[in-house]
Amino acid sequence: MIIFKKVADIQHYLLSIRDKQGAVNFVPTMGALHDGHLSLVSEANKFDGITVASIFVNPTQFNNKQDFEKYPISVEQDIQMLIDGGCDVLFLPSVEEMYPNGTKEMPTYDFGYLNTVLEGAKRPGHFEGVGQVVARLLDIVQPNTICMGQKDYQQCMVVKSLLTQIGKADMNLVVCSTQREPDGLAMSSRNRRLSEGQRAKAGLLYQCLVSIQTKLEEGDYPKVQKECMDILAEKGFDAEYVSLADADDLTLLDNYDSSRKMVALIAASIGDIRLIDNMLLN
Repeated sequence: MIIFKKVADIQHYLLSIRDKQGAVNFVPTMGALHDGHLSLVSEANKFDGITVASIFVNPTQFNNKQDFEKYPISVEQDIQMLIDGGCDVLFLPSVEEMYPNGTKEMPTYDFGYLNTVLEGAKRPGHFEGVGQVVARLLDIVQPNTICMGQKDYQQCMVVKSLLTQIGKADMNLVVCSTQREPDGLAMSSRNRRLSEGQRAKAGLLYQCLVSIQTKLEEGDYPKVQKECMDILAEKGFDAEYVSLADADDLTLLDNYDSSRKMVALIAASIGDIRLIDNMLLN
């Protein structure tokens, strides 16, 4: 695996790849890698061409400064995982390399309704930061395919909107299934921060999603929503939302609607660690 830290260097290298009619498949990450990230690399490797991953902890998408400061860093371990996972190229830039003129000089994007609900409502400024960094990375890497994880469902929708706004609507955005621990907990870099006691309870988010799925035929979503909120509170979680939405546009739904493709989404904090998850309903 080749590692680049400078924009000019990776762009020069990728230009030589394209000159040989090679495709570029891209997996953007913030590091602290786990098997969920490696599943994205594996998916990218299925396409013709080379697989490029990036590791960059983007300061502009953290609306909580403490969350940014506590974000786990494990670069050496990450590099070895990417090598073992068959990644061809790693882009490992500094903040100065990514934002040479400062973050305030970066363009902004309008994500409309997506910026007003769920993660958009709970984390003001988050998706603006996501838009900035993804647009910058895509400008640098110019990939044919980008692989992202379904765990960040709303973020995937934001990136889809971004692609249209920056004139890359034809780019192949592949949303890959969420990878889970044996108890159902969605794999996440934040899981490293859970204490043993917190980790023992964290699978409850997945159990709530399963409950929402299994009780679909009963047709009483408000009832199952209340049950989930109550059990989360009982187990020491601060549940921010347990929501049902249209899977195509994230319109929030008051009840199950069999005429729509639906997604259940959940966010809850235990201690100072915030976890999110989702499940497509069928």
